[in-house]
Amino acid sequence: MPGTVLLLAASPLGRGRLVDAAGVLPVLAAVAPAVLSGTDTANVVELADPLEPQAVLTRLRAAAAAPGPLTLYLTGQLHLDRRQHRLHLGLARTTPATVRYTALPWQWIREELRLRSAADTALVLDLHADPEAWRHLTERGLDCGPHTAVYGRVAPGAGRRGPAEPVYMKTVATLLRSGHRPALDVLHQQALSRVPEETRGNLLLAHAGGYAPGFSTAGGFVPVPVPGAGGPVEGLPPAPPVPPSSSGAGGPSGAPSPSAAAGTAAGTAMGVGTAAGAGAPGVGSSPAESVPGPRTEGLTRELRPASAPVEPASRVRPAESVPGPRFAGAAPGSRGADPHVAISDAVQGGRHGEADSVAARYEQEAVRAYGAGSEQALHWSEVRADLAMFAGDPVRSCRAWLAVAETRLGAGQAVDAPAVEAAVDRAHHQWARIKDTARARELGPALARLRLRVPGRRSGALENVQRQLGRLQAAQ
Repeated sequence: MPGTVLLLAASPLGRGRLVDAAGVLPVLAAVAPAVLSGTDTANVVELADPLEPQAVLTRLRAAAAAPGPLTLYLTGQLHLDRRQHRLHLGLARTTPATVRYTALPWQWIREELRLRSAADTALVLDLHADPEAWRHLTERGLDCGPHTAVYGRVAPGAGRRGPAEPVYMKTVATLLRSGHRPALDVLHQQALSRVPEETRGNLLLAHAGGYAPGFSTAGGFVPVPVPGAGGPVEGLPPAPPVPPSSSGAGGPSGAPSPSAAAGTAAGTAMGVGTAAGAGAPGVGSSPAESVPGPRTEGLTRELRPASAPVEPASRVRPAESVPGPRFAGAAPGSRGADPHVAISDAVQGGRHGEADSVAARYEQEAVRAYGAGSEQALHWSEVRADLAMFAGDPVRSCRAWLAVAETRLGAGQAVDAPAVEAAVDRAHHQWARIKDTARARELGPALARLRLRVPGRRSGALENVQRQLGRLQAAQ
């Protein structure tokens, strides 16, 4: 099975540029696709200084849905949304005042990878952070999710000295040009050993993903003391429960087992360490594409057309050898087995009814054990909404996402909470794909009421619902 590689280099144009991100692409492009992926063959997408976050999301979503191993090589700079205090990846048009609208929310990346396995999903990062983002990172770390192997570094911005060079990623690319891709933890250490001065004082990331002693799987991170800070970081937002990794492997092509990863970098937690200390890792949401996004800028090698159907996330591998606590959303008393394995197998085999039955059983057990508004139960409601999408049933998917959004709001979650925005956005996305006009008219008012409360991040979403609903009602 071929692998998939996404090369993303992004940084703002003009005075706000902290790093010459696109400068690394010629070096990476010189590496054979199979070496970049660690598979026999690979499809490669390259994005150089893209303009629109929605366009990047389209490519990221297609790459995440592709079967087989996925490796993302990501070079760029991080900014903090001053209103909601969330990390964003700066794009070509990003300025400090427009981060919320022109940059790519980091939680979108985390969210798009959430259904994949750490056994075949890896992020290789070379990032620079502006002062506010750097302060946030040193306190909380960079949360990439427990189902993604993460290797790389985050450096503070160089200030007035001009754009920095992505020396870590260039070193990784140079090592790969030999034609051999070692295990990612080995590649990471080799790169750091070649640029020790350039990475001094950086946040170093070396996390194989999934469950390992000392790593949290229920909350998505473990608060870790920062030397001199007086104790663990507190007040981080809770994340939906996630299963342990389905494999001892940490990433595509031979990434280390959890036990090996535990000794890879002392002081590392959820992949975040520092040359002079340690940080601790938030949660993510992803927008709907109900309002068509602009074309992708900077795409030079195509993975698939933007209109290609979304395929189920790649298969999760068995977890017989992975010790540790049971999955947070599983039935009380069950241990070890990850129900997502059976669900993924059923989806890939076209047995959508069977997949939904498994998820429905776990949803019912979570409701009995934790309550209908618990994160454990809502996790399974969201899984079932995704399964309806994979089955080509936008009516059921839309209805499920509407119910999730209403439940979260009824539980007191904020209208701009990532999980709430994600649920409404996805309900909107699925509603736009309903071809049965009667069903679309039935669900439209509920969506419009939610959009009044949860406008989301894309301007015009409420107007889009009202306009389309008006056309449907006029066609009666």
